[in-house]
Amino acid sequence: MDTELKFIKSIEVLEEKLLNIRAGRANPAMLNGINASYYGTPTPIQSLANITVPEARSLMIKPFDKNALKEIERAINEANIGITPTNNGEVIILTVPELTEEKRKEYVKMAKTTCEEARVSLRNIRQEANNEIKKLELPEDEEKKELEKIQELINTYNKKIDDIFKAKEIELMRV
Repeated sequence: MDTELKFIKSIEVLEEKLLNIRAGRANPAMLNGINASYYGTPTPIQSLANITVPEARSLMIKPFDKNALKEIERAINEANIGITPTNNGEVIILTVPELTEEKRKEYVKMAKTTCEEARVSLRNIRQEANNEIKKLELPEDEEKKELEKIQELINTYNKKIDDIFKAKEIELMRV
């Protein structure tokens, strides 16, 4: 069913967005969307360097080409992710600071807003599907069955969003 695929895609987008809300632990996904200029071309950092997590709160970025080191460092600084990179001439090390209680609560609010956006997306998909069903001019009982199927689907995916949010909230509030 086309509608269910759209619901699944919405959940995937939600999970991707939630990865960028950090929980005080180092995660290579923190660098998603950051591009460094490599010979004049904006290039994702993941394409320019090997990113590892040597400790729970630090990321090590080892460029394939040492000439890209300064550009990667500049891109991270400009991305304003709240972490200052340390460059030792061979690798860049990002040390993720401990989160304060206030910052954790702020991140939980961000996660909640992101989940609410996903719910809106699901409702829009449902509305679209319901309109498609009504255009088919099915007999009344069949139309009602189809609309109920869509409602069951959205209930299932809303429950998934709730579960994802609860897991993210626990992750963010864990000290």
